[in-house]
Amino acid sequence: MSKRSGNTVPKKALITGITGQDGSYMAELLLAKGYEVHGLIRRASTFNTGRIEHLYADPHEQGARLFLHYADLTEGSRLATLLSRIAPEEVYNLAAQSHVRVSFDEPEYTADSTALGTTRLLEAIRMIDLNCRFYQASSSEMFGATPPPQDEDTPFYPRSPYGAAKVYAYWMTRNYREAYGMFAVNGILFNHESPRRGETFVTRKITRSVARIKAGLEDTLFMGNIDAARDWGYAPEYVEAMWRMLQHDTPTDYVVATGTSYTVRDFLRFAFEHAGLDWEAYVKFDERYLRPTEVDSLIGDPSKSARVLGWKPQVLPPELARIMVEADMRLLAG
Repeated sequence: MSKRSGNTVPKKALITGITGQDGSYMAELLLAKGYEVHGLIRRASTFNTGRIEHLYADPHEQGARLFLHYADLTEGSRLATLLSRIAPEEVYNLAAQSHVRVSFDEPEYTADSTALGTTRLLEAIRMIDLNCRFYQASSSEMFGATPPPQDEDTPFYPRSPYGAAKVYAYWMTRNYREAYGMFAVNGILFNHESPRRGETFVTRKITRSVARIKAGLEDTLFMGNIDAARDWGYAPEYVEAMWRMLQHDTPTDYVVATGTSYTVRDFLRFAFEHAGLDWEAYVKFDERYLRPTEVDSLIGDPSKSARVLGWKPQVLPPELARIMVEADMRLLAG
């Protein structure tokens, strides 16, 4: 219930990208906290709401608190109309073309949705003079080639169209905060995974393949660069950090990470070992999965999040791999 308004009316939150991994966990978290949750979804010929089906109730039913609206970050007028109608107290911008490798193939669309989409959302909030708190999903990919560890003061050096688009969105969020006094924060999240991760992302690609190899449905996993080092965390824990950022008295920016370094090779080993398999017997190299420019090492320093928000990660990659492999095995078993 709303603390800032001093009454018992549920807080309203708007989530862009609600059908994605982070959006679904954020919706879950906010509903558990008593919020009325509104999500933006893109029109498609097929159902794309699988991650939130367990949360959805017919909006005509009494007590429904999750509502979905068709919209896209490429259409500013629609965003302004919905924001004015819903009047959310919190806005979580989690929508983006977020696949790094795909951003090299679709740089213009990545810029339009990820960079300019954030600008359209911020400008819509400003134009209708909406009093809300705004969260921008920034990314560790903004650091790119800058050596680790990376914190809130580390210079950006993006190595992909996706990373560059996120840098633009980051600075626009800061600009609207400083120019217009908006409560706008950047959460610079390092890689965070879960059983809801898209199947083309490397961790889920690995765990899904492990489950299929264990079941005898395939015998080879093709990979690109397995020496890249990443800071992998557990997505449900990371959305809690996002929420805490908007509850703090002062808008500022935070790195959210585990502070640990594991390579793709490590994650392969963890995942295959959990299934009782030797990863080297099944993994083959395919240069098609290499990026034109690689990011060798992303390792976050989450000291500020721990100090200011009281947030600390619990799940590290060995446990994360186990969680994801077991989930994919259950999914395959039906």
